[in-house]
Amino acid sequence: MVSVINTVDTSHEDMIHDAQMDYYGTRLATCSSDRSVKIFDVRNGSQILVADLRGHEGPVWQVAWAHPMFGNILASCSYDRRVVIWKEENGAWEKTHEHGGHDSSVNSVCWAPHEYGLTLACGSSDGAISLLSYTGEGQWEVKKISNAHSIGCNAVSWAPAVVPGSLVDQPSGQKPNYIKKFASGGCDNLIKLWREENGQWKEEQKLEAHSDWVRDVAWAPSIGLPTSTIASCSQDGRVFIWTCEDAAANTWSPRLLHKFSDVVWHVSWSIAANILAVSGGDNKVTLWKQAADGRWVCISDVNKGQGSAAATESQQNEQ
Repeated sequence: MVSVINTVDTSHEDMIHDAQMDYYGTRLATCSSDRSVKIFDVRNGSQILVADLRGHEGPVWQVAWAHPMFGNILASCSYDRRVVIWKEENGAWEKTHEHGGHDSSVNSVCWAPHEYGLTLACGSSDGAISLLSYTGEGQWEVKKISNAHSIGCNAVSWAPAVVPGSLVDQPSGQKPNYIKKFASGGCDNLIKLWREENGQWKEEQKLEAHSDWVRDVAWAPSIGLPTSTIASCSQDGRVFIWTCEDAAANTWSPRLLHKFSDVVWHVSWSIAANILAVSGGDNKVTLWKQAADGRWVCISDVNKGQGSAAATESQQNEQ
């Protein structure tokens, strides 16, 4: 049984597109078609508005918190073709950088693992993915993957900074050889995997299973087990779990988690990567867990806008 522990009245004046907790789970950032980004203190069940950020000129699609080692930093992206990076200084939130290098809506922002420094991936409807890296003294370096997805990019998600299999294989005390990678999903129905080689970004793999636009991709957190996992969802109503058992062979296998009756907008992993949250056009959030036999089982569904959650038939059958 899953219970709703808190409901936040954001006072947004239009549809909310994203909501993200910070690293410590004490603050919530939301963004909306009303062009605003809001930050709430949600400690101990409270919901205090601490910032109402106005800087976009169109609907704001997504927000992303940077790792706290870099300070209190939040990125947002919008239909207005811009990415804004906000920073809290002395208790006040200010715009610290604005990236206007896209020709169409910017749909997704995702910070790289902190081991790589302060780096943000941005996916746009112009088909390009830009990577913004902070170089110090207020300067940001921009790299661009042009035509990453021919009709537009909807989602970006970084691979964890953990070498697959390192939990068992890594000699103690040896610094791991990180390879920077991220996944993207687009209007070409594809998921693409990208890796950095000699400072340049190369397409490593195309993953094909969806029959309509890929709406979201989420690379699962890892503690260094040999298997890498990615979740994807699509306009086609399907959610796939992709696994790669052998990093050297780089072969990815899709497994259908579920076929929903409507578009699936978002997929999100728990911090331990054992539960996947799925939200879609059916106005529900469902939570899924892998059973011992490898099947993915729905362990609860939470109706949006309602303060309750019901165990599903599949969970009741398991008990």
